[in-house]
Amino acid sequence: MRLIHPGRLAARFLTLLCLLLGALPALAQDDLDGLLPVTEAYKLTADASTPGVVKLHWTIAPDYYLYRGRMKFKPGDGVTLGDAQLPDGEKHHDEYLGDVETYHHSVDATLPYTVAAGTTELKLSVQYQGCHEVDPKICYPPHTEQLTLPIPASGAPVAGAADSLGAALGKLGSNRGAGDGASLPAEQAFHLEALAKDRQHLLLRWTMPKGYYLYRDQTALKLKDADLSLAKPEWPAGVEHEDAHFGKTTVFFDQVELPVTIEGNTASLKTVNLEAGFQGCQDGGICYPLMTRALSIDLSGATPTSGTVAEPAPEMPPARTSEVGLGIALLYALLGGLILNLMPCVLPVLSIKVVSVIESGESPARRRSHALTYSAGVLTSFVVLGVAVVALAKAWGAQLQYPLLVAALSLVMLTAGLWMSGVVQFGGSLGNVGSSLANQKGWRGDFFVGVLAVVVASPCTGPFMGPALGYAFAAPAAQAMLVFFTLGLGLCLPFLAIGFVPALARLLPKPGAWMETLKQVLAFPMYLAAVWLAWVLANQRGADAVGLLLVAAVLLAMTLWCFEKSRWSGSASRSWVIVLALLTAIPLYALVRLPAAAPAAQNAVSANGTVAFTPAKLAELRKAGTPVFVDMTADWCVTCKANEHAVLDTDAFRDLLKKTGAVYMKGDWTNEDPAITAFLQEYHSPGVPLYVVFPKDGGHGNRLPTVLTSSLVEEALTKAAGTPVATNP
Repeated sequence: MRLIHPGRLAARFLTLLCLLLGALPALAQDDLDGLLPVTEAYKLTADASTPGVVKLHWTIAPDYYLYRGRMKFKPGDGVTLGDAQLPDGEKHHDEYLGDVETYHHSVDATLPYTVAAGTTELKLSVQYQGCHEVDPKICYPPHTEQLTLPIPASGAPVAGAADSLGAALGKLGSNRGAGDGASLPAEQAFHLEALAKDRQHLLLRWTMPKGYYLYRDQTALKLKDADLSLAKPEWPAGVEHEDAHFGKTTVFFDQVELPVTIEGNTASLKTVNLEAGFQGCQDGGICYPLMTRALSIDLSGATPTSGTVAEPAPEMPPARTSEVGLGIALLYALLGGLILNLMPCVLPVLSIKVVSVIESGESPARRRSHALTYSAGVLTSFVVLGVAVVALAKAWGAQLQYPLLVAALSLVMLTAGLWMSGVVQFGGSLGNVGSSLANQKGWRGDFFVGVLAVVVASPCTGPFMGPALGYAFAAPAAQAMLVFFTLGLGLCLPFLAIGFVPALARLLPKPGAWMETLKQVLAFPMYLAAVWLAWVLANQRGADAVGLLLVAAVLLAMTLWCFEKSRWSGSASRSWVIVLALLTAIPLYALVRLPAAAPAAQNAVSANGTVAFTPAKLAELRKAGTPVFVDMTADWCVTCKANEHAVLDTDAFRDLLKKTGAVYMKGDWTNEDPAITAFLQEYHSPGVPLYVVFPKDGGHGNRLPTVLTSSLVEEALTKAAGTPVATNP
């Protein structure tokens, strides 16, 4: 066989490659005939005539579409962009990109911006991508257009005004946190509602999430009705500040109510039409352009009506401090704490405490010691949790939104179970739970059990805890802390009674050999608690998170095994304990970096007709006159799951929805969700569950108790639908 010289072979290969490359344009042309250039398939125009806002418009040719998720916006020098506001697209499954949203025919986007002082031109880049959906089916590569637009003569919001205001408030000692997340749409950041106190007096209320503020002197109000006007508004005291953009000005955080007087004869009018213009900023973030809301206010009553730009925002109930007084709230808190001892999420931890009390035998000193140190752990934890809730405005039970804490608690439950099963021993008493805490004659272990009981108690909301926590969230800080302390007192009260009342202590069984069997039996609730937390983790971060948790559990088991072996070995074995303990943290680190899983409520939409909660969808349903049952839930909320099992996941409830024409809307708070958090705050709820029924006539939502019954739900939905309530003869 004749061999070809390597040099000649390379030359022939290069020649063939050049011929193929030269032929590609001709080959491709046959397939791409008729396709439009990208800028003709998607014609982009921009309008910056409104100060602080760039309006983008794409005209999309027939048989072409744009991807919503492939749009990106980058600012030029001296420009800061806010979050783009895009409409929802058409949902479908893309072969390469998965679940996507697309636009056909046309699409508009609104992009808020601020500019640095001295900036004369607005520069930004806009990237987008789309496809041709008929033969030849091709997708264009991402295309970027550079835009240079004139800044309107009236100017634009100047970046830095919000920062300077936030800095000044910090100097004043304000404890309001700076905005630490993406900016909210204007309708959510500045919610305006109005009511008629009487035919000549109106009350306007702006409500802003934490970290947003409203300018007083940038607010303009006028009535569009003929022969009517407004007297000069009587503003309440605000926060005075030297603003970098507007000079010395006054701003309002959280909520401001403004009474205004109508000048003119309103005797023949049913409604008045108010136009409100105002401006505000996110503390440490962007300043919004001038916003305008139109409100039609009913003069025949005092029902608030929400001001809107395009679609009505969900109505907010009038602000209220509490439905109960301090004395009743404390009574509810004490009863709620007592009932927590019987809740399924607390029982596994109490298993440890029960055994430790029995182990104390007839020794009064040991019983008192167990009771006092356990109670100290409970009360200290409730006070710390109360401080965090009040200071950070976090909801009850929200700590289980963090996957790392869920995984760590699962491993703690596993460790306690292995201990109670006799696999590993940390000390002489099961009351000494807590690693090295166990080696200090028991009191540190008892204290830690109290801490653990409070941590796992938060997902359980008993029937008496809802009113108490609701009061705490609306009350002054000192009263709120008293409510949290009383909750802790209720939780530890049974053990205090056993420790200090001899008659109760005598009811405890005598110590004996049966105690070892009891310890081993009570280990199984600990294992079940670990499994439950793993299930919660799966709903937060998916199957990969559970896999990493199982790896961490195996490494933890090896650590505990080496710990036992090291009792009778040298320092080398103890070194392995440290190494394995450090290795256990690696899967937990990887777990934290996993993306959030899709909420269960969204996954269930097509299966049972449940609609996933969004403020826009709720507003759409209410505008259409549809009664809505809103269910705010979480996978770690035990009360939520009990209500679902007993009432909401039943054929009777589904038949009731059909009968009343109501929509079942579900918000999943298993992971953090700012929209759900804002909804909870609107209805002054300390956490989940929260159930609100909205009537078809557009009135205020009716908040239901945290513990549901079928008759209660039927009555609320029947009333919301405006149909007669069925009664038994």
